[in-house]
Amino acid sequence: MRQYSADLTPPWKKPKPVPEVAADAGLVVEELSTGFCGAVIRCEKTAQGPTVTLEDRFGKHRVFPMEPRGFLLEGRPVTLVRPSRAAAPVRPSRTASGSVAVPGARARVARAGRIYVEGRHDAELVERVWGDDLRIEGVVVEYLEGIDDLPAIVAEFAPGPDARLGVLVDHLVPGSKESRIATQVTSAHALVVGHPYIDVWEAVKPSSVGIPAWPRVPRGQDWKTGVCEALGWPPNTGAAWQRILNSVHSYKDLEPPLLGRVEELIDFVTLP
Repeated sequence: MRQYSADLTPPWKKPKPVPEVAADAGLVVEELSTGFCGAVIRCEKTAQGPTVTLEDRFGKHRVFPMEPRGFLLEGRPVTLVRPSRAAAPVRPSRTASGSVAVPGARARVARAGRIYVEGRHDAELVERVWGDDLRIEGVVVEYLEGIDDLPAIVAEFAPGPDARLGVLVDHLVPGSKESRIATQVTSAHALVVGHPYIDVWEAVKPSSVGIPAWPRVPRGQDWKTGVCEALGWPPNTGAAWQRILNSVHSYKDLEPPLLGRVEELIDFVTLP
């Protein structure tokens, strides 16, 4: 007589086996049911079974049971298991922006939403500090070469719920030309924010550049040229900017007003 298995589930309906992956500290996974993505902080044994603690890019912690097929690793389901050796909790390394680093993570497909900044220097500074975060979130930063035509640019972009637009403006202070232009953008799906500095150069801390302070430049004179002259630098604003940019290694080298506004724009564009 033939022997039949008690499991009568057709083979094509049986779940395919998935690999088991050790939940080593720093491993970045996504919890399948909630979509929470983070780096492994620790594994613990509880009365209900083993759990894993994840930390996302904002430093938020969540604890999840280590259930079979419960996580995604690089988009594929896996079963997390406790590491073979007990290890002390290790805090993942940080990106230049202070977010939790995601080692080996692939860049996400670009979102429809965008962040616009005024000029090339603004874009390069944002890339220097937030580049890793932007690639993971799929956010593209573009520069405008000025915002005089911002209302028309926003109208042409046509922001919507699935394509939010964030704009970073230099010298956005009450009574400025920039503030008057910004108020003309009224879409609920566009956010215009700015920092108080005349140019993004000033958003870099003087101590990081190795100067006592950013000089005051007389009104009517080109600001960047005036800065180079006052500091005794060669009259080459391109070389001056490279000197400034190379002094930026992390968010700690930037002034808080710029940090807050860029983080605000990233949050706005990536809203679910």
